[in-house]
Amino acid sequence: MWDWFISFMTQVLAGIEGFCGDWGLAVIILTIIIRVCLVPLMNKQTASTARMQVAQPKIQEIQAKYADDPARQSEEVQKVYASLKFNPVAGCLPIFLQMPIFFALFTVAKSVPADAHFYSILPSISSSVSDMVASAGWVGALPYILFDVAFGVLTFIPMMMNSVNQTSEQKSQSMMMGAVMAVMMLWFGWSVPSAVLLYYDASAIWQVVQQKLITQKIIDKAKAEGELRMSDQPVEVDVIRKEKKPRPHKKG
Repeated sequence: MWDWFISFMTQVLAGIEGFCGDWGLAVIILTIIIRVCLVPLMNKQTASTARMQVAQPKIQEIQAKYADDPARQSEEVQKVYASLKFNPVAGCLPIFLQMPIFFALFTVAKSVPADAHFYSILPSISSSVSDMVASAGWVGALPYILFDVAFGVLTFIPMMMNSVNQTSEQKSQSMMMGAVMAVMMLWFGWSVPSAVLLYYDASAIWQVVQQKLITQKIIDKAKAEGELRMSDQPVEVDVIRKEKKPRPHKKG
């Protein structure tokens, strides 16, 4: 199955290259096609996450109220999820769908012609930054190094943009996580084929533009919907009523 997918990806990339005449541009076009197909899923994920942010105070209230009753706590939290139509698994779906393509590019990049390039910017998209430093020196490898730096920076920017709608504590955690991820991506990008860097850079730029033009509107609308649904879903309060004892009959 994996071999078939690799073959399919190679044919698709070769077909796009035959149309545009450049292997690097073909990778970027393939990235755009993939991102366009993922727009509905990404929008759904964004809306779901925004509604969950609205529900956090109610979830915390439930957790405190039923701290000694995990089963009831889980039941009440699931009611909140259901009212908001939140599915934790669906939120990871866009990432899961991209992962096979991302890893397939490692193999596909090695099977393209040795002179496959991104115009005159990257003479070989199958070479990594470390390969170019070893063969052309630091100056000759400068374009590759810049693409790797972009790889790290573009990992950090979306996380920074997402933190705008978070609390100060969440924002601090997101910024810290973003910085760690950026450093990891710089290290990772140093040894991968530059075709993979092209794919990720193009994908991240698309995400930043999409977030600027579309995502904030979706977040605002989803939060308004979430607040409306939460107003109709108050947390139940258990009231323990004492049983009324029958009044003694008066003797006549």
